[in-house]
Amino acid sequence: MGISLVEEMGKFQLLEKIGMNLNSEFVEKFGVVSICFILSYLLVKHIWSSVKMEKEPTRVLVTGAAGQIGYALVPMIARGLMLGPDQPVILHLLDIEPAAEALNGVKMELIDAAFPLLKDIVATTDVMEACEGVDIAIMLAGFPRKEGMERKDVMSKNVSIYKAQASALEQQAAENCKVLVVANPANTNALILKKFAPSIPEKNITCLTMLDHNRAIGQISEKLNVHASDVKNVIIWGNHSSTLYPDVNHATVTTTDGVKHVRELVADDHWLNKELITTVQQRGAAIIKARKLSSALSAASSACDHIHNWVNGTNKGTWISMGVYSDGSYGIKHGLIYSFPVTCKNGEWSIVQGLKIDEFSRAKMDVTEKELIEEKELASSCLGQSI
Repeated sequence: MGISLVEEMGKFQLLEKIGMNLNSEFVEKFGVVSICFILSYLLVKHIWSSVKMEKEPTRVLVTGAAGQIGYALVPMIARGLMLGPDQPVILHLLDIEPAAEALNGVKMELIDAAFPLLKDIVATTDVMEACEGVDIAIMLAGFPRKEGMERKDVMSKNVSIYKAQASALEQQAAENCKVLVVANPANTNALILKKFAPSIPEKNITCLTMLDHNRAIGQISEKLNVHASDVKNVIIWGNHSSTLYPDVNHATVTTTDGVKHVRELVADDHWLNKELITTVQQRGAAIIKARKLSSALSAASSACDHIHNWVNGTNKGTWISMGVYSDGSYGIKHGLIYSFPVTCKNGEWSIVQGLKIDEFSRAKMDVTEKELIEEKELASSCLGQSI
């Protein structure tokens, strides 16, 4: 009846006009109650389509916005790749004073691109202004290690940067602001930020290991000649550094014959336990060597993936990797920002529990945990207080 009714509605132009003369044949065929129901539906639909029900804009802070990753990231956000195709955004772009002119150039390009979802742009070198009312903060800014610098020197520079930015977020950000730290050392920078922005919930401070997660997926998809979207549930454990551990023991691939385990399909333990791990750990350095610049595009894309999954949720049966505040899961020391497999729902992440950890994985996880403990101690010494 539904199809014939629609056809009959078309015949009498019900889709175009709500008020009309209905002949007795139509009324007799479908009944007064049915017609009233259809007319009510069409009236509501007409009113709904006439009123634009637009969401409130989300304020997204990007620090270091004039840099390479920032330049790649901000159009992705403005186009809706991070928060969705119907979510308006206001971009807050922050950079240091020497980059002010370049930052203004980024703003000019965003204006020229005329993104429908981009409702406003705040481009500033004032950290307090940049942090005002932000709902999401993506921290790209950090002091890079330069030739001849000791590890403690780099940490000291980043401690001061993240202490200042954390204080600004503490005072100015929205109540439930979500924070993603990208700048290295990302895990420990996130821990410093947590220390100096105590009102931001610890579950709202994360760091980026989705880049490493995606790198592992990319390597597996190339090895097996499958689409990256068919590879699921790799894990990045630990620090976003050369000690990170890409774990494929629970990873699967969707094939024409069903879902198969990566280890079963690859059938090469040397590649999985050695080559893959080394490639993912050193991928950033390899890209710098190849293009003489950092992996800005993939970092920006992975930051989008991180926030998108966090806000909109992970697909059923699928997890991602995020650097999050350790609660002691899998024997990892409480209080570190450590990369775990997580699922996301309703804007909250949860560590996947109950995964079997073999001896090989346990050793790799312990190595990267040890490095994070050392970084935490080094940052504490730079600050003169425990984090």
